[in-house]
Amino acid sequence: MSRQNPNRHDIPAIARNFEIFGEFLEFEPFGNGHINDTYAASYVQGGAVIRYIHQRVNHQVFKNPIAQMENIQRVTAHVRKKLRRTNRLRSTREILTVVSSRAGKPYFIDEDGNFWRTYVLIEGARSFDVANDPDQAFEAARAYGKFQRQLVDFPPPRLHEIIPDFHNTPKRVHSLEIAIREDVAKRVKGARKEIEFALKRKPSASRLLELMHAGAMPERVVHNDTKFNNVLLDDENGEGICVVDLDTVMPGLALYDFGDMVRSTTNSGAEDERDLKRIFMRPDLFEALLRGYLDEAGAFLTDAERKNLAFAGRLITYEIGVRFLTDHLSGDVYFKTHREGHNLDRAHTQFKLVESMEEQEAEMESLVARILKPKRRHARAKK
Repeated sequence: MSRQNPNRHDIPAIARNFEIFGEFLEFEPFGNGHINDTYAASYVQGGAVIRYIHQRVNHQVFKNPIAQMENIQRVTAHVRKKLRRTNRLRSTREILTVVSSRAGKPYFIDEDGNFWRTYVLIEGARSFDVANDPDQAFEAARAYGKFQRQLVDFPPPRLHEIIPDFHNTPKRVHSLEIAIREDVAKRVKGARKEIEFALKRKPSASRLLELMHAGAMPERVVHNDTKFNNVLLDDENGEGICVVDLDTVMPGLALYDFGDMVRSTTNSGAEDERDLKRIFMRPDLFEALLRGYLDEAGAFLTDAERKNLAFAGRLITYEIGVRFLTDHLSGDVYFKTHREGHNLDRAHTQFKLVESMEEQEAEMESLVARILKPKRRHARAKK
């Protein structure tokens, strides 16, 4: 449960602006997100209690919430259409259901200029902040791979870029170089080792974008925030049933999603762990992620995407470390901090994880080759 103040917003009044029928019962803060304000509200409909999610979009972070909701509405409608062809009963459980406002829009703007949206709450499933075992990692990765597969044939027009250059690693490195040069917080001297680490790896920052520009790696519709806790796992069988938090769904590269899965799931410690001896990339979780993702995505990935699966985890981990370091040097203006040097600690952790991946690179690449090999033989046999 989040620590939001339940009296901060008049949820019953907000709810009346959406196409929800029945008697409003109660509401409470929901989830542990740090950007949007989220509430679960209960209604009596036909003698049963049904719950919905009412969420205020933080338009200070997401500058164009209307475009964001257009993306979400188009993506969820596309996936739902496919689900209804195969299993109508699961079409409201395997993809978020956007509830329209009474004005027929996927959002409502209140008198204070706040943007609100409503989803049907998916019952009998939950998210976890960390993977308790490889089976959970497998299921989460499989869900993300399925999400990408369902969007391979997404029709034009192109989705809005909610955050331009979100995973443009070369631009992130360029921002770091500007922060080093300007040194507005006078912290460069105390971060020399971290700066050296980041700049030494600059040549690899553009690899995926170069492949895209060469036509070897296509732009796709991707999630862009594939943390482990953005997948709901079924309470009964543990199956990864639904990808949530679609705020950053937009054009990107498939490997951005896989890379962020590896970064956020395989870390043996907390994101801001100070004891770096506790930080390493867990190979058992990497294997589970790889198998789960390829179980759904293996059939549509290009050769270039397959060959860079192991590299993607290292790249996105490096990129996030660069972002933390940049924010530290800039005076902590983007990421929330809770102690002195918090962003530098976060950068330490990401860079230590990068080192661990570099040390295990041969094993990771070998694992990718082993898992892909039987799939290719099977594909040739079918021909």
